[in-house]
Amino acid sequence: MTGKGADLASKSDQPRYLARHSSLFKIGFTACMTAIFAGFISLGTWQVIRLQWKLDLIAKVEQRVHAAPVAAPVLSQWPRINASADEYRHVQISGVFLHEKTVLVQATTELGGGFWVMTPMAIADQATVLVNRGFIPEKMATSYRTTSTTSTKDRPASHETVTTNIIGLLRMTEPGGGYLRKNDTAGNRWYSRDVQAIAAATGLNKPAPFFIDADASQTNNKLAAQQNESTASYPVAGLTVIHFHNNHLIYALVWFSLAAMTAAAWAYVLRDRKNSKPPGTGNPA
Repeated sequence: MTGKGADLASKSDQPRYLARHSSLFKIGFTACMTAIFAGFISLGTWQVIRLQWKLDLIAKVEQRVHAAPVAAPVLSQWPRINASADEYRHVQISGVFLHEKTVLVQATTELGGGFWVMTPMAIADQATVLVNRGFIPEKMATSYRTTSTTSTKDRPASHETVTTNIIGLLRMTEPGGGYLRKNDTAGNRWYSRDVQAIAAATGLNKPAPFFIDADASQTNNKLAAQQNESTASYPVAGLTVIHFHNNHLIYALVWFSLAAMTAAAWAYVLRDRKNSKPPGTGNPA
């Protein structure tokens, strides 16, 4: 077919071609937007689940912290210790401090910069538990960096080789180091309370997989230290900060908002294509 008849046939096929093309676009576009929408909904739902888990964890921790102290886990129980079930549990333990193996871990607290005094405690079954005895300012670091050759009379007054009872919070190990700073075992520079690394560096026997943050020993201890009074007793214990990042609700709202925007974009594009006329379908001249 040639001439005017061929042109008429071509024009009559155009609406069917455009309709078929439009249908394929709708199917592909809808499938793509549905996948994106489902992804955002899944991420938002996951954040809601995480929010519930975090709130439950915070409630459990608050209960543990304010509960009466119980005996710290013994050697046979250590393999079952984990953060979700045991961290921040209020415990008490008795033993003999191994002051010659004390390690100082860099700390930033409400009292300023300084160190945590981490001293191993020898307990039953020839095992050891690291105890965070509290905070000291940087100027006091030298007197706490004891060695195996330091005599008893040269140590701080609190260094006594007698059985001591400690009440505090069970804490899990902090492996690796601090932010952008790795623990330097060779240089004896510590930025986190890495139980395994400290135990290996100091040669501890049967080290516990956790450490204990000691409670405040005196009610006016922290206040005295804040006021720079000479009456403050160091190390200052009871400075454990209990804080959990809980941004799950915000994240959930963001994901659900993106899902809503995706649905709105899908409806807008399809409506806009439906209302607009394809090229060549206008009224003939």
